[in-house]
Amino acid sequence: MPTIKLHKDYLKNELDLPYSAIKDDIVDTSRWSIHHEIIFAYNGKFYSACYSEGATEMQCESPWEYESEVECTEVELKEVKVMKWVPVE
Repeated sequence: MPTIKLHKDYLKNELDLPYSAIKDDIVDTSRWSIHHEIIFAYNGKFYSACYSEGATEMQCESPWEYESEVECTEVELKEVKVMKWVPVE
């Protein structure tokens, strides 16, 4: 699984992440934070990265506040078949 590390300032200031992300999903929550996974383009490839932000206006947590470098995993868009339970018609 190819990964790269990018400085948080580069992600925020040069790439305008997480706001310019192609996809931004909430993947988990905790008492004080909302955890996200984003997909973004960089140098002709696509990467996934995670960040968290404060859950309320009282939690002053910004994306990548506690990290200097962010590990980003290269991803590709692929069709995936999924089994799902649905009501009987």
